[in-house]
Amino acid sequence: MRIVRQTLDETERRIAAVLLASPRAGWREVGACLGLSERTVVRRAAPLYADGTLRATVVRNPVHFPGTVPLVLRVRCRPQRIGRIAAALARRPDTVWVDILGSGTELSAAFFLDGPDARTALLLRDLPATDAVESWTAHTLLRVFPTAFRWTSGLLTAAEEARLAPGPTAPPGPPVPPHTVDGALIAALTEDGRATYTELARRADTTALTARRRLDTLLRAHVLRSATEVDLALLGARTEAMLWIGVRPGRLEEAARTLAAHPQVRFTAATTGPATLLAAVAASGLDALYTFLTTVVGPLPGITAIETTPLLATVKRTGLVRRS
Repeated sequence: MRIVRQTLDETERRIAAVLLASPRAGWREVGACLGLSERTVVRRAAPLYADGTLRATVVRNPVHFPGTVPLVLRVRCRPQRIGRIAAALARRPDTVWVDILGSGTELSAAFFLDGPDARTALLLRDLPATDAVESWTAHTLLRVFPTAFRWTSGLLTAAEEARLAPGPTAPPGPPVPPHTVDGALIAALTEDGRATYTELARRADTTALTARRRLDTLLRAHVLRSATEVDLALLGARTEAMLWIGVRPGRLEEAARTLAAHPQVRFTAATTGPATLLAAVAASGLDALYTFLTTVVGPLPGITAIETTPLLATVKRTGLVRRS
């Protein structure tokens, strides 16, 4: 049985930070970024994937999948049943993340639902039929701001980050016409986001060159996002929180882009519902979170309300169930 690491040394943490920002970076690229030999990177990083401390996958961008309904729920549950509810939601293939929030009576979960009928079934059938669920609030994701996906926990210098392959920074572009290999590529990359082009070609019954070109197209167009799943506490981010922020519409874009560009923010999205902006923050501790709220969020123009909910436990992230 694979045992996930409880601690990482400094070299392992910095390698993990590179792979968070550039999940498909080759061993030589990682070494060049950090000033390490390729052999050292292989020796230190390969065991982290082998034991499940690091896991690579891809996350779909619902904007490019017609009919998909991206929804975030805040669900209030009976305290003694919240663990079971979180585990049940994590087992659903349409959940992207599931977190138990700091009160111990509430969880947040992101869904990529397969159309309006699936949304109706979730909100009007599944949740009401679960007696441990007391209430919920639904937030539809209107726009996800991708710059926050380059989160590195502050473990890399500015020069090292500049050596990484460019990441997604622009809003989604025009729709990319579908290709016959897309379904097989996405399925293979969901299982192993670092699969080689030869492996992808075998799964998609195509050539390695076609697999590489198509994946490059999907990533550049923001149809897919490569992701590395890791317990952020291993990288020094011991305090995570969700911020549910009310922002006046005229200031929403500015506030979202400011937060998405901040190194402590790992996710930002404009939403419907009582909060119009959702941000996930990872900080070294409570004092760092306080400083972030007072010096970064506080001065933002147009803020009308904010609720900060610390994360008590993560059950699923980037579509992968978290392992103990």
